[in-house]
Amino acid sequence: MSTKNKEEKRIVTEAEKIEAKNFNIHDLPDVPTGLPPHLELQRTRVICNELAPIHTGGIFYSGAYKSMGVDNSVNLEKFNEDFKVDVISLDETDIVFDMIGINAPMANAFRRILLAELPSMAIEKVFVANNTSLVQDEVLAQRLGLIPIAADPRLFEYLSENDQPNEKNTIVFKLHVKCPRGEPRLKVKTNELIWLPNGSEIVKESGGSDSKPKTYTSFSRSQDSFPEFANNPITPSLQDILIAKLGPGQEIELEAHAVKGIGKTHAKWSPVATAWYRMLPEVVLLKEFEDEEAVELVNVCPAKVFDIEDMGEGRKRAKVARPRDCTLCRECLREGKPELEAKAKAKAEAKAKAKERGEEKKAKPTEEKKEWVPQVELRRLRSHFIFTIESTGSQPPDVLFTEAVKILEDKCESVIAAHSEVDWS
Repeated sequence: MSTKNKEEKRIVTEAEKIEAKNFNIHDLPDVPTGLPPHLELQRTRVICNELAPIHTGGIFYSGAYKSMGVDNSVNLEKFNEDFKVDVISLDETDIVFDMIGINAPMANAFRRILLAELPSMAIEKVFVANNTSLVQDEVLAQRLGLIPIAADPRLFEYLSENDQPNEKNTIVFKLHVKCPRGEPRLKVKTNELIWLPNGSEIVKESGGSDSKPKTYTSFSRSQDSFPEFANNPITPSLQDILIAKLGPGQEIELEAHAVKGIGKTHAKWSPVATAWYRMLPEVVLLKEFEDEEAVELVNVCPAKVFDIEDMGEGRKRAKVARPRDCTLCRECLREGKPELEAKAKAKAEAKAKAKERGEEKKAKPTEEKKEWVPQVELRRLRSHFIFTIESTGSQPPDVLFTEAVKILEDKCESVIAAHSEVDWS
């Protein structure tokens, strides 16, 4: 009789099925976790080589690294842990601070809000009673509109087309300057703008014998009676801005009305002279620069990013001392040093003399001009921004940033509210 080998069939248990379904190769002890170093560098840094920056685009897709076991989605708890603001310097008009733990779109959102969506007070209407200067009325009004006003816009209301100018939405200034005959030319500056806390003085239409003449504003109370302005009169932010020049016998008499607005409507309402940011520079030395080479590296950097470290026994070594000062001039990536230029010049002269004597030798490929491209690397951190705000003087720069955060918060809340109202079924 012939025997047949029957293949034994193994029954898979339910527990093994569940284990196979939940199997993840990254759970094995020998499998490395996280991204490979080159991908982690691309994700967190912008590399600035000798020609142009590379890897400039950010990767925001949550599943970009899912196959490698890395979650790239936004995590609120992690954001709260990583995000912080460090103030580097602060004065009356400028602030420099570090925003750590955010991406470029978020930093740019703050910049755009500061430029276009924060309110301020600016001159909108100019009533010219007399102008015999060389500056036309329209140009004069435009120049007055660009003068920053030192008044907190949070204390005022917006003036709509249907509203009457009053003490809560309008600031009135008076300008009346005359250059006497026989005197030299007179400079008219912003210190000549006089605040009128009781409102307009130009009569719009005369009333009867018993009624008060109507002006271009209707103030129910004086603005200097408010506690905010009692000891702090409203003035232009700077007192020495040139408005016009008057010749002998020329005169300017006008009234200027300032109202609340935002930079999105007109640039004169932008409360910042500028608001900008840059990613934190990171300078990495890929080799040891010692002795003469260290001195050359220090001297070639115009921003003085590098410094000399004494190693003892007459040895010197270059180190990165001030990476924040790096301006990406890339002088450390190419030769432009006076010492090497002098050497190159001497070498060229020696080569010319050798050619005259008929002793010219062909240069070897290894004698080509050396560059430091593979030895120094310039990077930018994607999640670390150096932010600078320059206020026009209407509000302190730290207050401007705080107000920008509030506006961004309101935008987020409006998006959440609109999202909750949508029927997704």
